[in-house]
Amino acid sequence: MLERFSLKRGKTKTHRHENLTTQDLNVPTHVAIIMDGNGRWANKRGLPRIAGHREGMKTVKKIVREASRMGIKVLTLYAFSTENWKRPKDEVEFLMKLPEQFLSSYLVELIEKNVQVQVMGDLDKIPSHTLRAVTQAKEKTEKNTGMILNFALNYGSRHEITCAVKSLIHDIEKGILDKETINEDMISNYLLSKSLPDPDLLIRTSGELRISNFMLWQIAYTEFWFTDKLWPDFSVSDLHEAVKHFSSRKRRYGGVTS
Repeated sequence: MLERFSLKRGKTKTHRHENLTTQDLNVPTHVAIIMDGNGRWANKRGLPRIAGHREGMKTVKKIVREASRMGIKVLTLYAFSTENWKRPKDEVEFLMKLPEQFLSSYLVELIEKNVQVQVMGDLDKIPSHTLRAVTQAKEKTEKNTGMILNFALNYGSRHEITCAVKSLIHDIEKGILDKETINEDMISNYLLSKSLPDPDLLIRTSGELRISNFMLWQIAYTEFWFTDKLWPDFSVSDLHEAVKHFSSRKRRYGGVTS
């Protein structure tokens, strides 16, 4: 167990919580996950990195199912960052095919479970075949009223904030906004996540202790939970453990509690 700046890692051994009920837990409304470690999972087994991404997709399905069952309202998954284009070309091409593969095999179940698919990121720069897959998923689930499954695809928080600032300046110059009326809520409404509540819990796998340009504005008061587990090894029990830790914490938002 490692503690740094009061941020606790999750235990690496398996805990059995298959029968976990949420009645006595403070289940977070919005959980965001930085899914890290697919490549290392594959390297440890002498496999190509894409094998780790394929295995990680299986984990996504398990975690989405359980998050929905637990009553989590929004699940945001960091699928591809604006920095990931720096990876080898064949790996990037495979990653851009994953949304198609995932949705082709799982979209029917998402519809049946009343899950709504959303995507945030710079979608103008992703391949047309990837864009078609995510657009179709959004359209086919837009009337669903259950959990929101939000993919951060070609997403980078600094880019998001930069675009928000440019949009604010544009609206001020056009007379749509008065700069004196700008406040935090207004800035939030110019972000890609404007329709979503801020994350309550951020999970990062693979043992890394950094945010990696992910939802920097939105996680101002988010609780963090880190685990050494690589994403393909992340289990339903690990999700339960993270929620249990979240449920035990007191969120003071800079104030005090009696």
